[in-house]
Amino acid sequence: MKRNCSSGFTLIEMVIVVAIVGILASAAYPIASLVAQRARESELRIALRQIREAIDAYKQASQDKRVEKSLEASGYPPDLDTLVSGVNDASSPDSKKIYFLRRLPRDPMFPDPTVPAADTWGKRSYASTPDDPQEGADVFDVYSLSAKSGLNGVPFREW
Repeated sequence: MKRNCSSGFTLIEMVIVVAIVGILASAAYPIASLVAQRARESELRIALRQIREAIDAYKQASQDKRVEKSLEASGYPPDLDTLVSGVNDASSPDSKKIYFLRRLPRDPMFPDPTVPAADTWGKRSYASTPDDPQEGADVFDVYSLSAKSGLNGVPFREW
């Protein structure tokens, strides 16, 4: 007598396969979230470097008398948008503009994507202390407004 063999999977085999896939997925999730966190931290480092280099370039242009400033001004940009919109070159006879950034990067740690990029950063004026950064008449430095810490344990605000 011939037995009718079907070539399908049994319910137990399917349950075992689903359980194995679930275990592998649960092991991969922490690694995936760690990779995503590292990518955001790298983005933050790059954004901070770009903005700080642009602020320094503005200050250098001010010292080189390419940017007009009053006697009591520090020589730092009045706001972050000035780095993108540019300023008239005081040393150029036809007043060409000097641009310091193509676009202002956002703080990747800022939770609301609808907020303008300039408002995602904390700003420290030249007149404020490093321990208690405050906004003022100029932008001397920028920092993240996030209260979280990086993978290295240092709060993003102190980067």
